[in-house]
Amino acid sequence: MSHDHHRRARLKVRGLGAALMGAALVAGALSGCSSTGAYPPAPRSAQTPDHRYKIGPLDTLNVVVWRNPELSAAITVRPDGLISTPLVEDVVAAGKSPAELAREIEARLSRVIRDPVVTVVVSNFQGEYAEQIRIVGEAAKPQAVAFRQNMTLLDVMIQSGGLTDFADGNAAVLVRGSEAGRQYSVRLRDLLKRGDISANVDVKPGDIIIVPQSWF
Repeated sequence: MSHDHHRRARLKVRGLGAALMGAALVAGALSGCSSTGAYPPAPRSAQTPDHRYKIGPLDTLNVVVWRNPELSAAITVRPDGLISTPLVEDVVAAGKSPAELAREIEARLSRVIRDPVVTVVVSNFQGEYAEQIRIVGEAAKPQAVAFRQNMTLLDVMIQSGGLTDFADGNAAVLVRGSEAGRQYSVRLRDLLKRGDISANVDVKPGDIIIVPQSWF
């Protein structure tokens, strides 16, 4: 793995760590408090049309080498972000698009076969850690989910199973990692319990949604 890749990985981890630290501070500040409006409301529209999927650890890839089925394989990206295919060992997959990874494998294979043509298809999505959406606190199933184009707050909450009986949904906070950890209020109780679609907002890669506990 190149020095430049190590440096980018460290920067991503630091950025994610800063966002998670900010989320922890927000959660601490919100515990014991059920008021709304502590932060500005999250923008309803926050689309990312230029977003392109980047492969992450534990993604499942189908690597197809045209006219060479013996070199094709279904592969899971290792936790260290690398993959190995027949004749090609320890290729960095995490952080690359499928097309970028295909070109890298072609370059490696060209040393042993003539004019290789490689296609990489992602069949099980996790995505880069820094681009996952995290839901923590009083969600029914706190977890990290892969970002999808046009994903909304409602999509994330459906995937996490909604709120617990102890959640103060209207005091929830969205921490936006792509904006250096800026914090927004979101009205989860209105959205999920009252069906108020005006409370639904777009989410962006790297968002963290914090649901505090109600003390009343």
